[in-house]
Amino acid sequence: MLKHQLVLSMPPLPQKIISRKEEITQQFLQLVDAHFDDVLHKRVDDMYHTKDFAAQLFIHPVHLSNTIKLTTGKSPCDLMEERMMREAEKMLTETDMQVKEIGYLFTYDDPTNFTKFFKSMRGITPLQYRKKHQAGNLC
Repeated sequence: MLKHQLVLSMPPLPQKIISRKEEITQQFLQLVDAHFDDVLHKRVDDMYHTKDFAAQLFIHPVHLSNTIKLTTGKSPCDLMEERMMREAEKMLTETDMQVKEIGYLFTYDDPTNFTKFFKSMRGITPLQYRKKHQAGNLC
């Protein structure tokens, strides 16, 4: 019972700690933006993983994952996948790039893997997505 009372009487986290978590999150999101710019302009050949972003921030990958999850409610991987989907959807609706070209751009060696990823995220294939949204734009 005494331990429970001690936990309840602990003061809130200092603003400095909260601010550091927000700072890490902001820096991570900036790195993600820069990385996607590099990917889309073919300046890099590989998609970064959490460990790559953590190395750039000079923190442990687990700390980065925990911080991002705490501040956004999503994992770094989830945020990267969401960003990739937004970019892919934009390319599918605004360009005539083939699906395999989009997959290669996002560093998928096999276009079918990109199609499987896309379908797992949206429930339809990239071609179905393109047809659905192009048909919607004609009206």
